[in-house]
Amino acid sequence: MPKRSAGLLVYRWVEGEPEVLLVHPGGPYWAKKDDGSWSLPKGEYEPDEDPLEVAIREFQEEIGVDPPEASAPTFLGEVRQPGGKLVRAWALPGELDVGTVRSNTFTMEWPPRSGRIGEFPEVDRAGWFGLETARRKLLPGQLGLLDRLSELLNAGSVD
Repeated sequence: MPKRSAGLLVYRWVEGEPEVLLVHPGGPYWAKKDDGSWSLPKGEYEPDEDPLEVAIREFQEEIGVDPPEASAPTFLGEVRQPGGKLVRAWALPGELDVGTVRSNTFTMEWPPRSGRIGEFPEVDRAGWFGLETARRKLLPGQLGLLDRLSELLNAGSVD
């Protein structure tokens, strides 16, 4: 059974154009990577967990604040990343000051086989990106979610 993740794709309108909130993974592996390495805030869930509740929890853990208030998130569907993981996402309109992002942390041995354990943020930064820039920044396996949001925005199906 493939691993599953759930996340929120928060968006806002700036001068009539949509922007999406993406996060950059923390830790030494991602430190020098930019284009093609950003993600929506998300995390893995077990079969007995509610994916939307997990998406909200993971947003809180990775961003450090509650997601924006909205009447109901819009389900964007599910995509399969190249490694096989399935990612479900919901679109949510809202604002967030990316300067306030305070992620939870994880520990890992770094450098490999050094015996030294380091503590790193799960997310080292967040940013707002227009859809064209977001397509360049986002992990390729998550582009289908961005496409679905763009379709819904163009159709006026979401605010």
